[in-house]
Amino acid sequence: MKHVFFFCVLLGSMLSHAQSSANTLFKDGTIRGKVIDATLNQPMPYVTIVIKNNAGETITGSITDDNGNFKITSVPEGNIVVNIQFIGYKTITKHVTINKDNFRVNLGQIKLEEEAAALDEVTVVAEVSTIQQKVDRKVITIGKDLTTAGATASDIMTNLPSVNVDQQTGNISLRGNENVRVMVDGKLSNVPVAQLLRQIPSTSIKSIELITNPSAKYNPEGMSGIINIILHKNTKLGFNGNINLGVTKEVFAKFNSSIDMNYRNGKLNFYGNYGNNIGKWDNFGQVNRLDDLSRQDFKFFNNNKSHLFKVGVDYYLNDRNTISFFTNQNFFEGNGVGNTLITNADATTRQQIFTDETDNGSGQYNLAFKHKFKKENETLDVEIDYNDFSQDQLADFNYINFSFPVDYLDFVDTNRDQTTINVDYVNPLSDVAKLEVGGEVRLFNSVIDYKSTGVTYDQNGSLIPTPQTNFDYQRNIYSLYATYGKTLDKWSYQLGARLEQVNVDAEPLRTFQDNTTEFLPFENDYFQVYPSAFLTYKASDKNSYQVSYSRRVDRPGLGQINPIREWSTPRVSSYGNPELQPQFTNSTEFNYTRSLSKGSLTAGVFYRIIEDQISRMVRIDRTNVSDANSILSYDNFENSSAYGLEVSGNYRPTKWWSLNGSFDLYSQTQKGLTEFLDTDDIQNATVNDIATVKTEVENMVWNFRMFNNFKATKHLNLSVFAMYRGKQKGIQFTRDPMYFVNTGLRYSFLEDNRATFGFNYNDIFDTMKFAFEGKTPFPEKGEFNWESNTWNVTLSYRFGGGKYRALQRKKRDSDVNSSSGGFM
Repeated sequence: MKHVFFFCVLLGSMLSHAQSSANTLFKDGTIRGKVIDATLNQPMPYVTIVIKNNAGETITGSITDDNGNFKITSVPEGNIVVNIQFIGYKTITKHVTINKDNFRVNLGQIKLEEEAAALDEVTVVAEVSTIQQKVDRKVITIGKDLTTAGATASDIMTNLPSVNVDQQTGNISLRGNENVRVMVDGKLSNVPVAQLLRQIPSTSIKSIELITNPSAKYNPEGMSGIINIILHKNTKLGFNGNINLGVTKEVFAKFNSSIDMNYRNGKLNFYGNYGNNIGKWDNFGQVNRLDDLSRQDFKFFNNNKSHLFKVGVDYYLNDRNTISFFTNQNFFEGNGVGNTLITNADATTRQQIFTDETDNGSGQYNLAFKHKFKKENETLDVEIDYNDFSQDQLADFNYINFSFPVDYLDFVDTNRDQTTINVDYVNPLSDVAKLEVGGEVRLFNSVIDYKSTGVTYDQNGSLIPTPQTNFDYQRNIYSLYATYGKTLDKWSYQLGARLEQVNVDAEPLRTFQDNTTEFLPFENDYFQVYPSAFLTYKASDKNSYQVSYSRRVDRPGLGQINPIREWSTPRVSSYGNPELQPQFTNSTEFNYTRSLSKGSLTAGVFYRIIEDQISRMVRIDRTNVSDANSILSYDNFENSSAYGLEVSGNYRPTKWWSLNGSFDLYSQTQKGLTEFLDTDDIQNATVNDIATVKTEVENMVWNFRMFNNFKATKHLNLSVFAMYRGKQKGIQFTRDPMYFVNTGLRYSFLEDNRATFGFNYNDIFDTMKFAFEGKTPFPEKGEFNWESNTWNVTLSYRFGGGKYRALQRKKRDSDVNSSSGGFM
């Protein structure tokens, strides 16, 4: 039509002649259509569409989207053959002629019929993992190569571009920032993130989405973005499923197993799974003080058991209406023992021995309704989700050769719940335009009760029993959003905005032994608009470019606002700040995607401006200044910025060798307050000797990952994974570089390769450790180690068969920060 317009303007007098002239200038053709299951009358995603010429040579192709639609552009003139093919279904062939009178072809609905032999087929998992850049996310499809990288989701995360997992705390970060939301199947969970990731078997993961610049449709929480773990959902006809068993060991054995089952018959699909993670963990380390020449040696032992159940049902009322319900139930039991030995310069020693018993349980209940209108792709989704979580914790602290503190017990009782209601409406206004609107209500409440048998100092410096603390925290969020997207030839754009009203009410209440109380309530109500914009240019089938912008918020996590002591060692204790304000981020990204004949390449740059940055605040413990102990907390600081570069890709040099690699480099500015003792006589130091300094750190970090997969035989695959994480500066300390090499193998056997045996040996050179050096509040150097030099054995078996079809649920994210000891 551009040619028509051009000639209309140029000649100006004869419209019919202009149109006739335009017809003589042929434009490459476009073929579109929709593929559905002939039996279920449901759209089929990921169906392969192949375009060939009469000689049988492949010209181009594509796959259907989640709604079964496909559109292939730049089809050359002539007689072509269109093959529509999907594993387990009969291939359909269409003959089409593309010419000046017929360059826009709509094949309409194409119904695929199942082949009789396909009744025994099972879900096909790709051999090699792939990375795909979509409009607002990077999608990593987890192939069989990555499942050999480790037994759990936590192990898989270590292999993903821009993602890091702290092997000691389990905290996860994206682009060097722990302010990231973690979802499973687009749903929030009250299960602690580290605990949850260690429960999900790697073989249960279908794909992982890295949403670094989410659109207005998504909850705007998370400065660095959203990580969404998509699990395989088994909805095949009949009864089928899979079983996974695994064991990991260096010092102690750790066992994990899972079973997934479903039964599909007619309009009903029942599914359920169970997973567990049982084992013992060993950690150790030391910190050397460079000012007083003392040394702290740490030894930690944990014995944990976790169980996760999920059951659900999909009810297909008719072709247009579906109801689905599922529940997750999680149970965790943990027992920890720690030993901290302090050796002074004169060889005298002090020792802390503590035990920790933690039991928690959580439940999730989710009801969803999906309605499809008569208009193609017009849908309405309504979803109600309820989460509850409860935890009992008993910590016993014993001190040897300490004048203070004395032995004591800590009792912490935690209860929280969250209700989320979503309504989403999608209306394709035309073949090239789409409108999405929706609303969400999130009601969150947390109550933490703390009791202790210990003693503390009051404002007058006198010892008193530790007061009982009750922390009641409520946060209600009401939001509306709208996005509009349109495609104009090779250009496409999406604009959106999310409006949110937030009401926060924090009520920390301290009760002393004489029944006097201290009540310091805090309220924070605010309204914010979070815009988003995406512009994509598809230069060709092989090259595409995208620029995007979004505004996001990082609301303080529970661990950052909880005034109750989170953890304590003889020299360091951590507390939250109930008056902490949210920080806001304006993020801009530019991404480039290149399709190669034997792989793909994605590259991007990003820039962020961070308002009211949340960061660590390190200060001297006023209760005993001469002991030079530290208090860790949080505060808001001035605006800062961050920028970075990311490159990732996959390539298959030969039929037997494939590789995935990634490189990311980012710079960030961290600001904080630290204190130090401005005296050489530390043993006689007082509050008057405490000095405060404002610290600003400019940090440049780079990471590199490379995963190689070798197909030795038809059934045997070998893998080698290497990672290097560069030096990183922080407010407290500078972390040394970290690196390791993992190896593995996978062997498939039995009929249809239903059984798989896996073995991998991690950190084969035993180089992985957390080494650091700090200057404030005291000069020190240290190192922490964990069980990284491990071997892992897995065995999986798939049974049953049938065809694929599942309710396509909306993907939602959690809204409770998981950083710094907080939970999802």
